[in-house]
Amino acid sequence: MSAATGTSVLSEHTRHEIDHWIAKFPPGKQRSALLAALRAAQHQNQGYLTTPLMDAIADYLGLPAIQVYEVATFYSMFETKPAGRLHVSVCTNIACMLCGSDKIVEHIEKRLGIKTGESTPDGKFFLKREEECLAACNNAPMMMIDHVYYENLTPEKVDQVLESLK
Repeated sequence: MSAATGTSVLSEHTRHEIDHWIAKFPPGKQRSALLAALRAAQHQNQGYLTTPLMDAIADYLGLPAIQVYEVATFYSMFETKPAGRLHVSVCTNIACMLCGSDKIVEHIEKRLGIKTGESTPDGKFFLKREEECLAACNNAPMMMIDHVYYENLTPEKVDQVLESLK
């Protein structure tokens, strides 16, 4: 697929990644590549999506921009404002809540000096809004940092994990 008007915002690598996903679906079903396109564009832009990037994806996939905005704002894996490089998500669903996830969130906020939805001043960590479920209920409480799970958390274990990422 050739780049449409306005898609120059997308890097060559991002366009290649989108094309890879478009090829997996029947002709005319390029909307099915939207999640992958948003992920690639977010990665290209240091972890968040801008309106010009979302518009470029809409142009590239031949979709109304509103469809791209709806998906980008619905899924918690996408950010629409600057965020730290490392995304920290703490599961707060029932199993994790009963095992103390609220205390884990409080500990991380205190440790990093930020609240959920904020990034550290150095731009290293972003404490995402609390996640509804990360599907590791048997090892609650748990968190995910850039798609890596950390389970059976205690404040001490959280400190060890955060320290290892410095």
